[in-house]
Amino acid sequence: MEIAFDDFLKVDIRAGTVKRCEPYPEARKPSLKLWIDFGPEIGEKKSTAQITRHYTPQTVVGRQVAAVVNFPPRQIGKFMSEVLVLGFPDEDGEVVLMAPDQTVPAGGRLY
Repeated sequence: MEIAFDDFLKVDIRAGTVKRCEPYPEARKPSLKLWIDFGPEIGEKKSTAQITRHYTPQTVVGRQVAAVVNFPPRQIGKFMSEVLVLGFPDEDGEVVLMAPDQTVPAGGRLY
C-alpha cells in the first residue's frame, strides 16, 4: 500500500539515548523498561520493549535508539509507555533495535 509523503511526515521518529533500563517481569512477554533521553525539546520518555533475547539492561544503557515519539501513551501492565522503540525481526522473529550507525544528537529527527 502506498502512502503520501505527507503521511510519512506525520510520524515523528527521533534518536534518543537510553539512560536507564530495568527488567519488567510483570509483562506478559519478557520485556525491559527503558528511560530514553530525547534531548531538551522532548526530554526523557519511557518505553517498554520485548528485546530480552538480544539485550540486557547493562547492554542497552548508553545505546542510541530510534523511536516514534508522537503516538499516544499506552498502558503496558502497570507501566505507561510513552514512545515506540523501533527494531527489525531477526531470523527467529526476535527484535533487533534500530539505531544510527554513528552518534547523533539526542532528539534528532529521522528524514
